Amino acid sequence: MRFLDLAATSAAVSATSARRAKVELLAAALRGLAPDEIPAGSAYLAGELRQRQTGVGYAGLRDLPPPAEHPSLTVADVDAAIDGIAAVSGPGSQNRRRELIGRLFGAATADEQRMLVGLFGGELRQGAQAGLLADAVARAAQVPLPAVRRALLLAGDLKAVATAALTGGAAALGEISLRVGRPLAPMLAASAPSVDQAIEATGTPAVVDVKLDGIRIQVHRSGGEIAVFTRSLDDITARVPEVVAAVRALPARELVLDGEAIALDATGRPRPFQETASRAATRGARRSPTAGLSAEVAAEQSATEPVRSFGASPAAPPPPTDPPTPAQLPVPVRPEPAAPAVRAAAGSTGSTVLTPYFFDLLHLDGTDLLDAPGRQRWAALADTVAAPQLVGRVTVDSVLAAADAFAAALDAGQEGVVVKSPDAPYEAGRRGGGWIKVKPRHTLDLVVLAVEWGSGRRQGWLSNLHLGARDPATGGFVMLGKTFKGLTDDLLRWQTERFLELAVERGDWVVRVRPEQVVEIAFDGVQTSSRYPGGMALRFARVVRYRADKTAAEADTIDLVRAIHAGRVGG
Repeated sequence: MRFLDLAATSAAVSATSARRAKVELLAAALRGLAPDEIPAGSAYLAGELRQRQTGVGYAGLRDLPPPAEHPSLTVADVDAAIDGIAAVSGPGSQNRRRELIGRLFGAATADEQRMLVGLFGGELRQGAQAGLLADAVARAAQVPLPAVRRALLLAGDLKAVATAALTGGAAALGEISLRVGRPLAPMLAASAPSVDQAIEATGTPAVVDVKLDGIRIQVHRSGGEIAVFTRSLDDITARVPEVVAAVRALPARELVLDGEAIALDATGRPRPFQETASRAATRGARRSPTAGLSAEVAAEQSATEPVRSFGASPAAPPPPTDPPTPAQLPVPVRPEPAAPAVRAAAGSTGSTVLTPYFFDLLHLDGTDLLDAPGRQRWAALADTVAAPQLVGRVTVDSVLAAADAFAAALDAGQEGVVVKSPDAPYEAGRRGGGWIKVKPRHTLDLVVLAVEWGSGRRQGWLSNLHLGARDPATGGFVMLGKTFKGLTDDLLRWQTERFLELAVERGDWVVRVRPEQVVEIAFDGVQTSSRYPGGMALRFARVVRYRADKTAAEADTIDLVRAIHAGRVGG
């Protein structure tokens, strides 16, 4: 397919407001891709590059050559060129990368150059989110939409799902299942403003888990090979040897665990979230080796490799331990400090120790547990993981008991609780009613759109954040206000470096940035305001933490903000 045709589709989708029309445009483009062009072409239609890291920033897109008069590039040509750019490294790499960028852009027409700039800069706002593309894949391949959505949740990779659907139909989609070593989108929790409303949603009896102030981890083990993935499916195995050591000590041969990793002080209380986040920073992390493969290729690999290698960092096996036994945990209290084996493994990093705690088990020794009710998964978890490595959990049959668990979690310095229905299956990638999180304050995960230079004591630092909520209808972001509250000197230094990296326009007062960085904002309410385009503003907004584990596509929506403003939900 000509790259120009894909660029034309992107422009047409951007200019169209009707969902059905967008789906038809995307489906027609998907049908026109050659089999080897589907991974790259489906990524371009989603506004992304197939290659997650290219080494090309804002500065690399300045001084581009004039556009070509006639189109010559195919989708495969562009993908191969970007592969070459991403592979450049070592001495002289900057000049070599600039040369390759110039060659690619010099062969592109004006329309193609506009799309390439948007793809490299992460700013191709065309309203084609994953949900629309799932619909388009189903339409193009003439397969049931539920089959595409489930495959997408299990694979965590739209490119792999599009390839399977368009080349193998429903049968190939059916082969996409939970595979140890390939991360899947985690189940998410909905929000409630109070424990009693959470219990009302789940019913009783319910299970109340401590919500740790750590990072979400998904750990895969097959034999001696272990891989650790983040909430956004990045592979951080090499960064967390203590997690590898803890899972290697477990008696299971093959498993997939869901949990959190957290930095604790000597008393077992959580250290500042930034310490945890810095240990697991995902810039430079890599994807699962099978995450981008089609269902057929992944199945063939798993059939020929009885023990799959996930690229886990070698870690010395810990001393023998007694096998774990099932346990009913008491009312949630502080996590225990890291075990000696975990501390020993972390010692090689010279950094803060991250202690893993697990709350769910998705696969155990050849058996998938995704569709099993929570009580069955959690019983298997208690049989597999020792109590000190489990998230604090208690079964309650009343609002009063749940409130006691909530108070205990807050007293221990944690974020809150997650109230769970023991009947709920594990709904990968969904924020359903089976899990309800309760925090003691209003918070939103928003995207930084721009930053203002500070004055006075903050002179020379980027300080005041422009905050935006995601607009599912347009694919853009709606500004809700500004804040510089809650920023320590360390955060000011970090965010100045971070936002200069993301800068797309540098002014004397305001630096506009690519909308990629998610920040958790606490606030006291939402008020009507004519100052901002959404007609609302956050009251007393302040920074809680930066969310390295979330992408802009996972930020909270303007619809949620409107609901909070109307008093329908809590923050």
